[in-house]
Amino acid sequence: MEPHLHLRDASILRSCRVDSMASIGPTRSFISSSRAPSLKRSSDQASDNGLQRDPKKGLSRILRKDAAIRAIERKANSKKYNNLWPKAVLEALDEAIQDNLWETSLKIFGLLRQQRWYEPRCETYTKLLMMLGKCRQPEQASLLFQILLSEGLKPSIDVYTALVSAYGRSGLLHKAISIVDEMKSVSDYKPNIHTYSILIDCCTKLRRFDLLKGILTDMSYLGIACNTVTYNTIINGFGKAKMFEQMESLLLEMIESGSCHPDLITFNSLIKAYGNSEQIEKMEKWYNEFQLMGIRPDVWTFNTMISSYGKAGMYDKMVSVLNFMENRFFSPTVVTMNTIIDVFGRAGNIEKMEEYFKNMKHQGMKPNSVTYCSLVNAYGKSGNIEKVESILRQIENSDVVPDTPLFNCLINVYGQAGDVKRMGELFLKMKENKCVPDNITFGTMIRALNAQGMTEAAQRLENKLLATRDDK
Repeated sequence: MEPHLHLRDASILRSCRVDSMASIGPTRSFISSSRAPSLKRSSDQASDNGLQRDPKKGLSRILRKDAAIRAIERKANSKKYNNLWPKAVLEALDEAIQDNLWETSLKIFGLLRQQRWYEPRCETYTKLLMMLGKCRQPEQASLLFQILLSEGLKPSIDVYTALVSAYGRSGLLHKAISIVDEMKSVSDYKPNIHTYSILIDCCTKLRRFDLLKGILTDMSYLGIACNTVTYNTIINGFGKAKMFEQMESLLLEMIESGSCHPDLITFNSLIKAYGNSEQIEKMEKWYNEFQLMGIRPDVWTFNTMISSYGKAGMYDKMVSVLNFMENRFFSPTVVTMNTIIDVFGRAGNIEKMEEYFKNMKHQGMKPNSVTYCSLVNAYGKSGNIEKVESILRQIENSDVVPDTPLFNCLINVYGQAGDVKRMGELFLKMKENKCVPDNITFGTMIRALNAQGMTEAAQRLENKLLATRDDK
């Protein structure tokens, strides 16, 4: 049986309109910009080290890649193309897989199988299965595995492991475990440490810690010892679940094992676990402990501590970490500055927020969508709509591509200000920019319409949203 190869309509807003917004007058600078928006949305235009990619080169590469994928995808809809240039088909497939375009990838894979020169390879199936796992498509993964078998291929360990990942990431842990059990019964393809690491990672993300004991027992029976990755995965899971006693107990077991030594990932997991829970003393204690172990922090560590101090309202310590970074030649990143800007913005300290925003630009860091979200939220909260307008002009004159979270922030600000017309303009512009509105978008608009007494319009919008969900 072939996998489903038809693209679904990506937008959930095919027919959603607010009737009361139909008559929209002249728009302002950001809304009426005639510049064609990029179809490639990104809220992370800056790399973590603060260096910027050339946006023109990046856009050119994206457009070439998208055009190549579309050209091959069009041919996939016809059965007459069975002797295409191998490089074009294989490159298009790789690009689609990298971008997690699962429907497009399966279409291109179907075209690949029609080629005269096609030879089934486990490596191709492994890549596709891993992608389907990331996209939460377990049914498609199961169908793809059946095709592999129908082509006479013997699944490799990597194929089985990718199938475990596809089921596990989709929450089907019972199926993932059954695949591991199947592997144990096949002499040539027994699960390895990588297989179990993926299974353990899926269990921790789903908070199924009750399954870990059985999995670890199986590993011991097969003579597979936990490695640093295994320990780090479980420690990180315990930390996110705020199971601090179990987390520290496992860390001590890791140290006492003698074969697996804590590393920077272990360090950062504990710092994040305690920092996110605002257990600042514990965070600082383990920071010092890891220093004594000879494990040095990195920029990610400092960014986490800055965020933690900010959440706890310890602004002096937050700034002291930034100063420490600069004194020790750790260059602050866009993430660092965004965190500080957001902290001061949420605290209502507009002056400090603007100071660090200026510092960010003076240091050669380009603000991104996350930066502008923080600024818009802060100005909106303080009721300074003129400043929001200034931010819109800055976005228009920058390389930033507005994404769904940024549009949501803007819609929320104008909705709370009672400017329903402006909110509607932004909603329409959002769709023009190929940004798919989400539940936050609709919830914000419905609240704003109700607050303005436009209950009928709010109800119509809510009804259309519910009808769209039912169609899925």
